[in-house]
Amino acid sequence: MPAPSERLREMGIELPPPPGAVAAYVPARREGRMVWTSGQLPFSGGAIPTPGKLGAEVSLEEGYRAARQSALNAVAVAAAAAGGVDALEAVVKVVGFVQSSPDFYDQPKVVNGASEILQEIFGDEGRHARSAVGVSALPLNAPVEVEVVFRIRG
Repeated sequence: MPAPSERLREMGIELPPPPGAVAAYVPARREGRMVWTSGQLPFSGGAIPTPGKLGAEVSLEEGYRAARQSALNAVAVAAAAAGGVDALEAVVKVVGFVQSSPDFYDQPKVVNGASEILQEIFGDEGRHARSAVGVSALPLNAPVEVEVVFRIRG
């Protein structure tokens, strides 16, 4: 399996600059061979392109893309904490929060946007445990927030 940086290059993806914290926390925390990311919103170009609730203002496809962007932001902050994207060895756990209308039940399909891009970047080491949770509101009216736990090469 090629290194994560090579896979990103092959896919034509440039990691975004690591988003900074929007409150009193750090974007990622390294402990030993693990990096935990704080919840990452789907910032792209400094903005959230599709704010709102899934099942109301945001379509399933837009939510999927938002989860994918959130995961790329998580990779960026984890790479900054670990010393580069190639220092990230595996994805251990993903938690996806989906801002949902009361009758929206496809949270797992939305969070697949995060899971699938991580598996594309990290191959078999991108397979992970996961939770996909519907919530009534998220910071900055984001449709999705994604947390990731990575294992670092060692």
